[in-house]
Parts: sequence; C-alpha cells; structure tokens
Amino acid sequence: MTDFDAVYDRRGTGSSKWSKYPTDILPMWVADMDFPAAPEILEAIRNRLEHPMLGYGVARDELRARIVEDMQSKYHWSITPEDIVFLPGVEPGFNMGLKAMLEPGDGLVVQTPVYRPILNAPSHWGLVRNDVPLRQTELGYVMDVDPLAAALSQSRALLLCNPQNPTGKVFTKHELTEIATLCRDNDALIISDEIHCDLLFDGRNHIPIATLSEETANRTITLMAASKTFNIAGLKTAFAIIQNKSIRERFVLSKLGMVDSVNVLGLEATLAAYTHASGWKARMLSYIQANRDYLSQQLALRFPAIRLIKAEATFLAWLDCSELGLAGDPQAFFLEHGKVGFSAGSEFGAAYGDYVRVNFGCPRSLLSEGLDRMERALGKR
Repeated sequence: MTDFDAVYDRRGTGSSKWSKYPTDILPMWVADMDFPAAPEILEAIRNRLEHPMLGYGVARDELRARIVEDMQSKYHWSITPEDIVFLPGVEPGFNMGLKAMLEPGDGLVVQTPVYRPILNAPSHWGLVRNDVPLRQTELGYVMDVDPLAAALSQSRALLLCNPQNPTGKVFTKHELTEIATLCRDNDALIISDEIHCDLLFDGRNHIPIATLSEETANRTITLMAASKTFNIAGLKTAFAIIQNKSIRERFVLSKLGMVDSVNVLGLEATLAAYTHASGWKARMLSYIQANRDYLSQQLALRFPAIRLIKAEATFLAWLDCSELGLAGDPQAFFLEHGKVGFSAGSEFGAAYGDYVRVNFGCPRSLLSEGLDRMERALGKR
C-alpha cells in the first residue's frame, strides 16, 4: 500500500519538476504530484516488460472497452470504442482540434485565469483569443453569462477547462448548460479539457459537457487522461472522445506528422489505472483533500493577507497575494527570499501578476516546509 507521507528523492531522475531549479529550491510549481504511482500500475508495466519488444504501440480493444465502461459507470455516458482517439497528451489534443476545425483569424474563447498551454494555443494557429475572466466571489469563482455570450458571438469555438486550472473550479450542471446553449446559439465548437475530472473534492461529481445532450455531444471534443489522477504524466498517454464522426475524421487528419503514436507503456498503465487502481485513487484523494484543508487553515492562520478560495478539484491552489504589499512579482519574491518555486500568476493571464499557483499534491511534510519557507521570506522584509 502506498505511503503518501513518504518523501522520495526525485533529483537525478530526469524529473522536470525537480530539475528546473537549483537544489536549494523546493519546487511546488508544475502539476505533477510527488507520490509514487499505484502499485497496480507499476506491476502492469513490469509485466509488460517481460515481453522484450517495445515497438510502436496501439490501444488494445480491452483498453477501449474499459474506457467505454468507465464513461458509462461514472457519467451515464454512452460512447462507442470508435469514438475514442488516443493521443500523447491533452495539449496536443486541443491543438489538433484547433488546427482541424478553425481557420486563421477565427475567434476562440478562453476563460481566464487558465494554464499556459491553453492561453498560448490560439497563437499557434493564427486565431484571435477572446478572454472571458472568471469572477472571484466569497463563495468561489463564478461565470458571468453576458461577457461569455458577447465573446462567443465573435468566435467559432470555446476552449473549456473543467475542472479549471488554476482555480480548481468545478462547473455546475447549470453553468455547463448555459455554456452549451450559448455555443449552440453561436454554432461554436467546444473543446473541453477535462484532464482533472477524477480529482474532485467534498463529494462533488464531474459532468462532461458532452453528456448534456446529443446536440452538445455533436459539437464537442472531450479530452481526458489518467495522467494527472494517477501521476503518470511522463508516460504521455491521453485520449479524445469525439462522437461526431465528421469532426473525429478531421481531428485525426490534423495529426499532419506532428502527433505520433502513443507510448506503449502508457497504454498499459492507463488500462491498469482504470481497471485496478480505484483503491489507490480513493486514498490519494483523501490525502490531497486533507492537504488542501491544511493549506487553507495555515494560510488563514499565518498569512491572513493572502486570499485563497479552496479548490473544488485538482491538487492546485490559486493564491491571491495582492494584499501582501510586495514590491514586485510574488513568485519571484518567494523564489529569491524563501527558496520555494511556485508557478507565477502572470503565466495564467496578464491580469494575474499578483497571484501564485501552488501544487499541494505532495507529502504533508513538503507542503509544511513550503509554508515555512514562505513565512521566512515574509519575515525578512
């Protein structure tokens, strides 16, 4: 059984997270948890390695069938194995969708703040990005309908992120219905990044926007993966669910030699994750929800000027540091004076320079150490 309190030394392993900064910096930035993968996943990889051939991979029928079953059991969503397109990542997936379905000069709506690959994607294809900010309230982040409607009237697609990164917002059925209605009224494609869909807190349920109606499904590209939930992002495996055959065919043609086949070990890991690792997932979710609550309590106690709306999903916290009175970028401040590496708020939109994103998907001792480093940094002012 996995010990989520255990600290593993990841330096020297080729870890992106732990290679970015010098050894005196505690990295708490990229969405990569500091937990070992589920034993069931590791066993599946070891079993696959008993066969000495590691050529190009293709998804077996067993994996397609498992995803079909998973969608039905979790969301009452009836899809077919043919609706699934395997990919080396969600980011290639939404870029493929934009390339396949839009033309240079078309408008694309994104809701900010949002993680950098989504923010940057429109410029890759000559699209006009129309930003619609989420509004911060005492009860959480809310979506204002009128600005979204105005943006969609000038756009051909919405690039949705649900659950939302970095805020941790989970869109409600009512909100998703409003989004779907606006997209129908404006004949807009929906590309929905749902990579964090299994990382929900407080008994919440994820709703894939494509499940709202047949009409919505026919204009939606849904992107999912086991990678964030089961901490196997380095195995580069994800999938799209596209029920509209015409859109699916255009999507597949958009690979254009840029998107190759999927990692053969990643396919095995994904099958094991969805088939055998539900117990690990439940224990991990309990642990990171406790981390979220601990972080919220400690911020209120030790840093009352920092505003945090508790994440409804993900293992990411979005900290508003604007009331700290720092002279410059809070990410740079904590990096220099606290030796702790967060993600800079400016990476999620130009208006968010006073924010940092914190990854709390780690052993409690590392989260506590990060808070201690923040406190020391602020004490030096």
